[in-house]
Amino acid sequence: MSGKKKGLGRGLSALFGDEKPKDKQQNANVANSVSISDLSRNPYQPRQHFSEEKLEELVNSIKKNGIIQPIAVRPIKSENGKYEIVAGERRWIAAQRAGLHEIPVRILDLSDVESLEVAIVENIQRDDLNPVEEARGYKRLNEEFKYDHESISKLMSKSRSHISNTLRLLTLPNDVISMLEEGTLTSGQARPLIGITNASSIAEEIVAKNYSARKVEYLTRNKKTNFKDKKIDSNILRAQEKIEKILGLKVNILNKKNNSGKIVIEYKDLDQFELLSDLLTKN
Repeated sequence: MSGKKKGLGRGLSALFGDEKPKDKQQNANVANSVSISDLSRNPYQPRQHFSEEKLEELVNSIKKNGIIQPIAVRPIKSENGKYEIVAGERRWIAAQRAGLHEIPVRILDLSDVESLEVAIVENIQRDDLNPVEEARGYKRLNEEFKYDHESISKLMSKSRSHISNTLRLLTLPNDVISMLEEGTLTSGQARPLIGITNASSIAEEIVAKNYSARKVEYLTRNKKTNFKDKKIDSNILRAQEKIEKILGLKVNILNKKNNSGKIVIEYKDLDQFELLSDLLTKN
């Protein structure tokens, strides 16, 4: 596969109507009705978990209104008349539960990488993926289709740091990854645990005590391996948050046992530096 990427790709553009199909593709982009049993799951589908509540809502909607938006599929070359779902698996599952025998589809001629592109982008744009599913989708693009982080960033319209940080979640212990999949732990709470030897026990404490992502970040900043022994100084946290609110900048208060320490104020650009300088030198 060529290392040069083409933005969202031909398949994704065709799916979302950004590309005018060529004459020979015209019929492939017209909605057809096929037997629901002729469809199969997309092996490149990044989403593994569906909300039962939302799925049931969709079932009721389909019973009442039918399927309004066709499911995107591509032909299975080894099985004539059979199709693989590219986008719309949840609608396919709900249609089965609703008792439908046929389903409207839009047939697209996509490669494996285009199928994965469409599946990931379609889910991420709808905020349906949990952080682990999102990370595994990026990992497949990276390992199977040789996308580097910059290419994934452009494809998904996400920052490169977001891609890298999301992928790093997969280095966490399996039980912590399970918490992320179940939604008991957020990516913001889990990210500071990356690289910590006792991440599993810390994650359990975060969930049990409902620590905010900001508090987890504060507690793990300087002493990652001794999280449970580190006392939470609520006064320091309150002072830090108060200063941040006044300055509008990120502040870290590092307080030692003898109550000496330092206050670190972070700025991102020259404008923020000048603002901070003015505030500190104001008579």
